[in-house]
Amino acid sequence: MLRPTSSPPIRPTAPIELTGTAARWTARADVPDHVIDALRSIGPIAVDDLTTAECSRDWWPLALHWSLEGQVPARAGVVCRPATAEQVAQIAATCAAGPVPLTVAGGRSGVSGASVPCFGGVVLDITGLSGVVGVDSDSGVVEVMAGTFGPDLESALAPRGLSVGHFPQSFELATVGGWVACRGAGQYSTRYGKIEDMVVGLEVVLADGRVVRTGGAPAAAVGPDLNQLFVGSEGTLGIITRVWLRTHPTPPAERRAAYTFATFADGLDACRRVLRAGATPAVMRLYDAVESMGSGRGGDGTRCTLLVLDEGREPIVGATMAMVATACAGEGGDRPDGGGGRPADEALVAAWLEHRNDTSALQGLTRKGYVVDTMEVAASWSALPSLADYVRAALLTAPHATMASCHLSHSYSDGACLYFTFLAKPPPDQIESTYVALWDIGQRAVFDNGGNLSHHHGVGLNRARFVPEALGGGLDVLAAIKAALDPAGILNPGKLGLASAFGPDPWPQHQ
Repeated sequence: MLRPTSSPPIRPTAPIELTGTAARWTARADVPDHVIDALRSIGPIAVDDLTTAECSRDWWPLALHWSLEGQVPARAGVVCRPATAEQVAQIAATCAAGPVPLTVAGGRSGVSGASVPCFGGVVLDITGLSGVVGVDSDSGVVEVMAGTFGPDLESALAPRGLSVGHFPQSFELATVGGWVACRGAGQYSTRYGKIEDMVVGLEVVLADGRVVRTGGAPAAAVGPDLNQLFVGSEGTLGIITRVWLRTHPTPPAERRAAYTFATFADGLDACRRVLRAGATPAVMRLYDAVESMGSGRGGDGTRCTLLVLDEGREPIVGATMAMVATACAGEGGDRPDGGGGRPADEALVAAWLEHRNDTSALQGLTRKGYVVDTMEVAASWSALPSLADYVRAALLTAPHATMASCHLSHSYSDGACLYFTFLAKPPPDQIESTYVALWDIGQRAVFDNGGNLSHHHGVGLNRARFVPEALGGGLDVLAAIKAALDPAGILNPGKLGLASAFGPDPWPQHQ
């Protein structure tokens, strides 16, 4: 069973090395000397150019191009590395009194620029708050510090026969706090849910240094769910320092299967019937004809490949895979031809498991001057077929676009996540404008066909300009909550489409 359980000896923080420390955006809030002195008295800090530059970036694909030029989008003046929630509270209170921008960073594995300190100030490196505090084996709840990396959490749970089951592609690089703050999804989410489904409770430091705890019970009716106020808030409403998560017993059985379909729509319909029948296989990934030709997927460009894996108690796994087989055979469908698939070699699932977290292609294409990124969105089953066709076609109309493909990665009873990959080869001086155009065209196509803004990569900086349309009047509600919890506006300014107290967003308006 290929479940990751151990941490690598070295965790790279970006796939492309940083050759310089220059900040691309000049707008920044310098940190006064007296604030630096106060932060130094709280705990370890760094102010040198290399450390502040390295800690001011994440895996945002556009910023990787800038790394090749020796640039980061913006650079903090100070990096703080607290070891306790009490130190986090003191740092927050110090920055609020400034006021000084405060951007929280964990493993910095995000791909939307959420960890970029747009206006300089302080980056708070949360990775010093690490380790499993305790496990309630009877209830299946683990208490873990927010700076804990995924492999370390699973390694601590494995001897107890437990697992959280949250395995995002960034598993080795991301922290528990990052999972929660960005509302992440693991590759086994169709069985175990997204991270918001796993959160029992949170410890959160507010902008003024107050510490609050939310949740803590299996269910409650004490007003709105405050857990969900901070889940997905991307460090703009509070700093998550401790998390209580649901676990499940380590699965004793596993089964795999693969199928191919004549069209992507046929595959979507099979997946829909699986979920609508009540089955929830841990993994169900459908690749279009282009992506089916990818490494280890066995495609020839004419058919679409579906990979399925389930795990758990054998009776449940067996029943689930039987329901998958029935749906993939076209039984129970409403099409005259059934729209069924053909069984394929289940070794394709093993190939996916082996290569699923490999990002070397991204690195190689970026070094060669290609613009490459992914856009993951969610929509209802009724909208997905046209959404897939329309968005792929629209992306290919962008300047210098060379490829647009799609796969389904996470499924629900009412819909699923579609994951678009796009590629362009612009002249060197048009990399940024091409990137912006691809996202503008792609996101417009998504909205026009019933999709949302994001399924699990979050908003960060890259998608901030789309939030007013995505939330509508709800943005005013979010802004009011932000003003109440962070009146000085210090927490991760420039993100989530929220107005910043430190000036207009530096990107992409500067173009």
